[in-house]
Amino acid sequence: MNFNNLAHKDKGELMIATEKRTIYKAFGLNITSEIPLPELPSISGQAPPEVKIVRGDLSKEWEQAGPHQTYYAAGHKQVLFNMPRTAIFAVQDGKRIIISPFAGAAESMIRLYLLGTCMGALLLQRNILPLHGSAVVIEGKAYAFIGESGAGKSTLAAAFVNEGYELLSDDVIAVSYSKETGTITVIPSYPQQKLWQNSIENLGMKKNKYVPLHYDAAKFAIPVSGRYCADAVQLAGVFELLPSDCEHSEINPLLNLERFPVLSLHTYRNFLVPLLGLVPWHFSVSSSIIRQARIFRLHRPASATAGFSAQDLVSQIINIIK
Repeated sequence: MNFNNLAHKDKGELMIATEKRTIYKAFGLNITSEIPLPELPSISGQAPPEVKIVRGDLSKEWEQAGPHQTYYAAGHKQVLFNMPRTAIFAVQDGKRIIISPFAGAAESMIRLYLLGTCMGALLLQRNILPLHGSAVVIEGKAYAFIGESGAGKSTLAAAFVNEGYELLSDDVIAVSYSKETGTITVIPSYPQQKLWQNSIENLGMKKNKYVPLHYDAAKFAIPVSGRYCADAVQLAGVFELLPSDCEHSEINPLLNLERFPVLSLHTYRNFLVPLLGLVPWHFSVSSSIIRQARIFRLHRPASATAGFSAQDLVSQIINIIK
């Protein structure tokens, strides 16, 4: 399928359309999109887009993808995702995302997969490591909270934001390694968090102020434009969150080889790493993170009734950092 011929337009019409198109900013990239992306900040001027999001018909592409899993198929320069009742997505060479919506698909769900799973694949294609978690700025450095779904990453980051700290990223943390400077930095994503209703209530926030992410889940979009860091920040620490049956939270440093599996486990959509031939690169970037950042394991009570609160963890983490 020739994706360059999805739309046949007169050259003059194409120029006018390009000039009027909004340029969004996310994960350090200039993005144009044929669907609105209200979650993302727009930038002024005529900055050239680094990523283009377009509509197209991917039904035949999916059929011809060869052996694939139920929901995805991956090759050297393209990853396909088939998300039921939503859309087929093609992420191509770190530069282009094609969306083929199914009939009746909710735009909120399309954007959810676009800014999550698709962006995770695109970052990998661009040799930017996506970690599954949230990141905030503390004492001028970036600290990441990573873990499985439901571990409390976004809730902990929201507690830091409520205390006046700045958010860098939520859900997908873009970690970049610079060969020139040898530094590891966290690239800001966009100024929004995703919080479950119980987290909003536990943090003393009012649910009716926020918009649900989609119609069938009690998860809400939380704008944080006033406390959002729009600049890349050097990574100084990583905290792996593990809910457990313990009565009190406990934070311990991870040493030596313990740290590699943690970074591998919590790489966002980590099943793509071997499929894209990125295992050596992933090991190299993980080694650089381990050399430059402290890595901790944070056991916390699984229930707030056990005496746990995100505010308690904020104080403990600040004490460790200082």
